[in-house]
Amino acid sequence: MLAKEGFSTIIIVFLVSAVAGVAVSYGPQWLQLSVYPLLVVLCGLVIFFFRDPDRVSPEDDNLILSPADGRVVLIQEVEENEYIGRKVTQVSIFLSPLDVHVNRVPITGKLEYVKYYPGKYLMAWEDHASELNERAHFGVMHPSGMKMMFKQITGFLARRIVYHIGEGDEIKAGDRFGIMKFGSRMDLLLPENVKIRVKKGDRTVAGESVIGELVES
Repeated sequence: MLAKEGFSTIIIVFLVSAVAGVAVSYGPQWLQLSVYPLLVVLCGLVIFFFRDPDRVSPEDDNLILSPADGRVVLIQEVEENEYIGRKVTQVSIFLSPLDVHVNRVPITGKLEYVKYYPGKYLMAWEDHASELNERAHFGVMHPSGMKMMFKQITGFLARRIVYHIGEGDEIKAGDRFGIMKFGSRMDLLLPENVKIRVKKGDRTVAGESVIGELVES
């Protein structure tokens, strides 16, 4: 299965490859033998990047799931005054260009806050990427009344954020909600009544890996 957000990119790459293939066909055989494999690899890579495998999510609404495939690169306490309004634990997941880039909702609840920020293109694993890069912020109210936030953040290669959810939507943990193209990062900002279930260096699978669990405060 392929991500619908990638169809335009896939079509463009295939058309350009086809035109290049036709042009090269009039050239010498050594040029054809050099270029044709590269075009095949290019088409294969773009299809690989936009793959969108099915995932089976836990049914427990007290779980915070990973919004992205990738590796946990940062866990730290920060002040979050944009939506939650207090100290939280930030969990950052870095997506390499080889990871699935379809993003999934980390928690069930009502989406109360959405804000898009244009910005720079620092390496996604840098600390300041959360503050300076192009990004989209999402604030969710869990049915228990707990607030949390998650963020799509572009990296050096990622040049476009796509999301299909808006303020007022009822969202379900594990559902697809968008994509970030070609290397990026996801941040989760979790309040103190969430028990963190991952550590730095862990690999995560979007919609399946458990990042944290809501506990009674």
